[in-house]
Amino acid sequence: MAPPVPSAGARLLLRRLLSTAVEAAETVAAPAAKTGAKGSKAGAKGAKAGAKDARSLYRRLSALGNAGDGSVSRVLNKWVLEGREARAVDLAKYVKELRKYKRHAQALELMDWMVKTKGMNMSYTNHAIRLDLIYKVRGIEAAEQYFVGLPDPAKNHRTYGALLNCYCSAKMEEKATDVYRKMDELGISSTTLPINNLMSLYMKLGQHNKVTRLFDEMKVKNVKPDNLTCCILMGSYAALNKIDAVEDVLKEMEEKDVALRWSAYSTLSSIYVNAGLFEKAESALKKLEGLVEAQDGRQPFDFLMSLYASVGNLSEINRVWNVVKDTFQKITNTSYLGMLQALYKLNDADRMKQIYEDWESNYENYDVKLTNMMIRAHLRNGMTKEAELLWEKAKEKGVDFDSVTCELFLEHYMGKGDITSALNWVEIMTKFSKKERKLDQEKISKFFKCFEEHKDVEGVERFCNCLRTLGCIDGKAYVSLLRTYLAAGKTNRSLRQRIKDDNIEICYDIGKLLKRIGDKGR
Repeated sequence: MAPPVPSAGARLLLRRLLSTAVEAAETVAAPAAKTGAKGSKAGAKGAKAGAKDARSLYRRLSALGNAGDGSVSRVLNKWVLEGREARAVDLAKYVKELRKYKRHAQALELMDWMVKTKGMNMSYTNHAIRLDLIYKVRGIEAAEQYFVGLPDPAKNHRTYGALLNCYCSAKMEEKATDVYRKMDELGISSTTLPINNLMSLYMKLGQHNKVTRLFDEMKVKNVKPDNLTCCILMGSYAALNKIDAVEDVLKEMEEKDVALRWSAYSTLSSIYVNAGLFEKAESALKKLEGLVEAQDGRQPFDFLMSLYASVGNLSEINRVWNVVKDTFQKITNTSYLGMLQALYKLNDADRMKQIYEDWESNYENYDVKLTNMMIRAHLRNGMTKEAELLWEKAKEKGVDFDSVTCELFLEHYMGKGDITSALNWVEIMTKFSKKERKLDQEKISKFFKCFEEHKDVEGVERFCNCLRTLGCIDGKAYVSLLRTYLAAGKTNRSLRQRIKDDNIEICYDIGKLLKRIGDKGR
């Protein structure tokens, strides 16, 4: 029997669990000096002013958004020119925050500034963090060069572990195993982190038997597994469709007194959902909720709503949503989106509308993903006018829509056979970056077929202009264009030159069609 295909929620959870990042930088507070009463007050006042200054610097860095190279250095240089202090302990915190929000290039630029401009010494932990950032920003070869250039004392369990993580993230199995063996030779592999890293790599590569062999190696080395080990093992057995083995893993971890967190039971619940074992899934969700701690934040509740939607339990979704509202002073866009996605799974359009309107009246930063979710729901239910009005309303607010919005409307109108409306969205799509543009060959063929059937020369010309902008105009497109001209009984003496201008060879088929529409050329 083939293993079941993981649900979207299960895939998201496993992706997060398999992301084994390098350990964060440790911040050590300097001990306070013993002074008299006056000195203590002055010191406290100075510390308070310093903390205020530090927050002000982070606000400047945070305000950079997606600004490019050099933006961080300019902010820091200006800060120093103002006569303000840039303390290493504060800068390390900012690196951590920037990484948290995946602003890796800015975090790396900050670390580079710390070394090159301020001459700050890198701790072993900071070397590991910098190596990880170099990989994310400049690629694996740059990360390798950085590691090679480290002094021998800095090539320890942290930096080797960071390099191993880079290879695992890049799915470079041979190099990852070589680093792991080297760590073994140096006696620094017998910890949970590198083994988890390698297990996660094998999980990504679908080599599930190697995952279990590494777990056996952990036992031989007397390395105690952790919560992540448990999640990876359960996911691996689930991929092999061994539900009994999944349950045995959890039992073994409990017997070993492994401190299991909510994510272990979230993983278990996802596996049960995927296997159609909904009662067991709900039982796991109850255990999950009992393990949530204050420092876990909102994420566990987002997963709870998603997983309760997977088992079709609307009352529990609404209960968890009320817990979120009662627990947190401010509900984030992410939580609102999670609630909308859960309700979308159950096709509860009325409740979705209530949640969306609640978000609209409370958001601090507009997130187009929520509007896209609502548009998706309207279109699925055939409420085209409502979806268009939602888009128009947001556009009036100055909202910048993304390629997802285009795809939603494009798919909808093509499904209805409304090629004219679909073409309007293709034209909007051309305004996005090349990376965001998505127009597959199947859609292209469908457009051309409709234009030819309806003898729509104006439509086919507009579409070809879009393809030219998207960088995918080719001989096949011109064949379809000429066939539409032929069907409509029209001619255009500039077509031959346009084909040449687009650097397309006038092949036999194109030449034959040109002659048939009366453009014999030279």
